[in-house]
Amino acid sequence: MLPVSGAGTGVAARPPIPACLSSPPVPLLPHETGTVIDQDLKTPAIRLRGVRKRFPGTTEDAVAALDLDVERGSIVALIGPSGCGKTTTLRMINRLIEPTAGRIEIEGDDVSNQPPVELRRGIGYVIQQVGLFPHRTIAANIATVPRSLGWDRSRVQERVRELAGVVGIDAQMLDRYPDELSGGQQQRVGVARALAADPPVLLMDEPFGAVDPIVRGRLQDELLELQNRLHKTIVLVTHDLDEAIKVADQVALLNVGGILEQYATPDELLRAPASEFVERFVGEDRSMRRLALATVGDLPFEAGPVVDVDADVTTGLAVIDDHRSDWLGLVEDETFLGWVPREQLVVGTELRQIERFLPAAQVAPSSTLRSALEIIMTSRTSVAVVNDAGRFRGTVTLERIRAGLAGDLDAPTEHAA
Repeated sequence: MLPVSGAGTGVAARPPIPACLSSPPVPLLPHETGTVIDQDLKTPAIRLRGVRKRFPGTTEDAVAALDLDVERGSIVALIGPSGCGKTTTLRMINRLIEPTAGRIEIEGDDVSNQPPVELRRGIGYVIQQVGLFPHRTIAANIATVPRSLGWDRSRVQERVRELAGVVGIDAQMLDRYPDELSGGQQQRVGVARALAADPPVLLMDEPFGAVDPIVRGRLQDELLELQNRLHKTIVLVTHDLDEAIKVADQVALLNVGGILEQYATPDELLRAPASEFVERFVGEDRSMRRLALATVGDLPFEAGPVVDVDADVTTGLAVIDDHRSDWLGLVEDETFLGWVPREQLVVGTELRQIERFLPAAQVAPSSTLRSALEIIMTSRTSVAVVNDAGRFRGTVTLERIRAGLAGDLDAPTEHAA
């Protein structure tokens, strides 16, 4: 397999810098609801104990006795087949549905001791169809909860502008109406409205299910970026296993009747299914799904068959022999210059003078192992150069990706300096 894309000129060629999707930092929003957050970090933000729901006129529980702890600042995905009670469970947290039995706590307080309306004002809620008021402007929709809490006009306007920046809504759109926005834009408004009073808990019921796959992926990325800034406690209902794996810190997989089959990290869920039901649900391709959980940067650093361009040919030959490779990579000042084939490594020749070939496959430290695998496979090579904004950060091979899958992707690893 060739690790190159074409002949070079012998002149040092800096690999292209990968595009970086970033946004300016946004300050954390201060808590303005007057909610007192329990400082005991050992206390879960949300705790369900023996929570059960049986609807009138039925003989079976929609949700069996459910115990679940949601850590503060984490994202938990509720997932399972139709009829598993995931949406019912979500709605019992904010008392849109009252449980038949059991206890639900938010920040250590029993939710049944608080009036439902008051409780919901302190909990963000995002649904699939957004639920924006069509007769109100975007600004007025975002301001719904702050106004109900009696905030003065200037304070409401300031928060609306702030939240528009947080979720990526152009300020010029604030005077428009919901039907003038795309589905993705409406969903951002829904998130902004849910965050308006800066609640510590955010409930999301299939929030991205009504948009196309491209917009859905973008909104998922934006949710993760938002979570990195605001550190909310989020419970998210989804029917999409890939979505749960991508966005959640923990996944609660429910069976029909609200029976909790497994509560684990996405990697553990895929690596070690707890039951036959879980194994069937996550599918036979669970190893491939795991590749999306880790990045190239999570792998231990490995330079590969690479030497400095000023090294001698004898050193280069020793390196490729050690790696059992037919190609030698050359670097200079942390820049990967290109590959040199073994047959051109003649003793007495300077490496700098040998014609080099640009790499056929390049990945960034932030590339997922799944993306790296696809790039390597489609580039007709077995190795990719790790390019960190123009700086050489080692190589990754198919074997290294396979070895990574054999381990625990949740475990810490050593990274390149």
